[in-house]
Amino acid sequence: MKILVVDDEELLVKGIRFNLQKDGYEVVTGSNGAEAIEIARTQDISLIVLDVMMPEIDGLTACQKIREFSDVPIILLTAKADDMDKLMGFDYGADDYLTKPFNILELKARIRALLRRSASGSKEEQNRLTIGNITLDLDSRNAFRGNVLADLTAKEFDVVEYLMRNPNRVFSREALLDTIWAYEYRSDIRTVDVHIRRLREKLEENPAEPKYIMTKWGVGYYFRKP
Repeated sequence: MKILVVDDEELLVKGIRFNLQKDGYEVVTGSNGAEAIEIARTQDISLIVLDVMMPEIDGLTACQKIREFSDVPIILLTAKADDMDKLMGFDYGADDYLTKPFNILELKARIRALLRRSASGSKEEQNRLTIGNITLDLDSRNAFRGNVLADLTAKEFDVVEYLMRNPNRVFSREALLDTIWAYEYRSDIRTVDVHIRRLREKLEENPAEPKYIMTKWGVGYYFRKP
């Protein structure tokens, strides 16, 4: 699938492109609304990630223009968190809205959800990741231990999703910080330990003797897949 990423922040575009290409997507980029319209009109695009504040033509206007000839899913990026700005984005034809700074894992989750909905024509389709008796609903971002809903914070969900997507692979605390907290101020390394402890309390039957969220002493953490 080909994804169009349009933003006048060059480093942000490079970071998004790198992460999406790692997931197997083809990525094309632009730096303003005029380029977004032209690329969407002339290429077979599966989804657009579109910044709102851009030169020449802003993202809202570009979104509206694209809607005149395409139903391609569009995610708007903005530095504003005001509800009226979000409602305006939906009125202009956006499918989803993400406020900067954002976590790259959340952006990728939203992209997957929109692509599935676009392919199936149904918003009811769920995407689940299950290992043992732990299940993640990637669309609703809910986690379950068996049939019991676990009340995870956004960061706790990001950590366990990342570990479950890479089962039996050990990640250092530094690697987890760089991945999960990449778009935020660098946190204290103990932040990872706190999140792991809370995940065990919420997802393991016996947090003192975990079956899934494991420690590799002197190295880091991993999610054990039997």
